Amino acid sequence: MSYDENNIFAKILRGEIPCDKLHDDQYALAFRDIAPKAPTHILVIPKGAYKDIVDFSANATAEEIDGFFKAVAKIAQEHHLVEAGFRSIANTGLNGGQEVPHFHIHLLGGKKLGAMIGS
Repeated sequence: MSYDENNIFAKILRGEIPCDKLHDDQYALAFRDIAPKAPTHILVIPKGAYKDIVDFSANATAEEIDGFFKAVAKIAQEHHLVEAGFRSIANTGLNGGQEVPHFHIHLLGGKKLGAMIGS
């Protein structure tokens, strides 16, 4: 399956849809999730057209991968998630619960989070 240029994150990156922007550099864009699952719920997306973490890992340059994950760490620090702890999630594919076909990481924190997967 090829990358869908009309997914909502591609539209956000092109400026066609607004977002509550928290971070923007050459590698990553971060913004608040519109349906937060924790007091702090931030989405971090790479600037490139990658459909999931497998695509990103296989096709992004070493510079893009390094820049993206450094941005994720910086965002977690800037939003005071590191000391108390947080969860970072990259859902992949249908069974993984990926809703938008653009690689993204959820940063969740601000409270004690329960079990990662319910029974």
